[in-house]
Amino acid sequence: MPDVVVLNDADFDLYRNLIYKESGITFTQTNRSILESRLKERLREENVATAKAYYDKITQSQEALKVFLDSITTNLTRFFRNQAHFDALEKYVIPQLQDIKRGGGNTIKIWSAGCSTGEEPYTISMLMADILAPPWKYEIVASDISLKCLMTAKEGFYKDDRIVGVPDNYLKKYFDKVDGGFKVRPEIQSKIRFDYHNLKNDSGLRDMDIVFCRNVIIYFDEAAQTAVMNRFWTSMASKSFLFIGHSESLFGMDTQFEFVKTDWATFYRKFK
Repeated sequence: MPDVVVLNDADFDLYRNLIYKESGITFTQTNRSILESRLKERLREENVATAKAYYDKITQSQEALKVFLDSITTNLTRFFRNQAHFDALEKYVIPQLQDIKRGGGNTIKIWSAGCSTGEEPYTISMLMADILAPPWKYEIVASDISLKCLMTAKEGFYKDDRIVGVPDNYLKKYFDKVDGGFKVRPEIQSKIRFDYHNLKNDSGLRDMDIVFCRNVIIYFDEAAQTAVMNRFWTSMASKSFLFIGHSESLFGMDTQFEFVKTDWATFYRKFK
């Protein structure tokens, strides 16, 4: 098998059309090299000789297709990534929701969409545990298209270099030091349900109070972005909040979300 895999134009079109159809992720000539690099790894691991042969395999097996989609997603994350969002969550969003829900339920429902290896939902869970007092409760659904990432997230174990950014008081309160790293404590982990989900499809979730989907739609084209945002709208409660990545925007997109600017961060809300 050759050391370097170069997609011819016909194969590239086959792959990028399949990826877009199945996930909404867009590959262009600009990021073609990323696809080629990931494909090279898959061919070696599967011992398949050509890109076309592997394409035939993944279009004939849903399991093989899931593994391939897993391999092409970028999973850069860390605890308390973009601290300003968590400041806004604590100081603005949660007080707003408590006022909205007063007398109508005491559970705040949160969805971490594109949760990668779990740092984001665990960050949210620690923050909620720290700031909510009885009778307030919370529950988190964390989803991703990568089964490999979900397995890491469910385990809740992180090596020493992965917990950079976790405040010392949170580290002492919500982690156990174990050989080689840290393990998230059960009271934080038990509040999170990890689940496989492709954002191309309806999640089936409803009445979510907060949705985090950060640094995910940047890989989609405008049509796919709009479709994802409209599915979020369906999944969210009538008065709820949406966080997307700091480099992402709904500006010019055909959605009903309202832009919110606070002293801490900007985000969106559904108030209909």
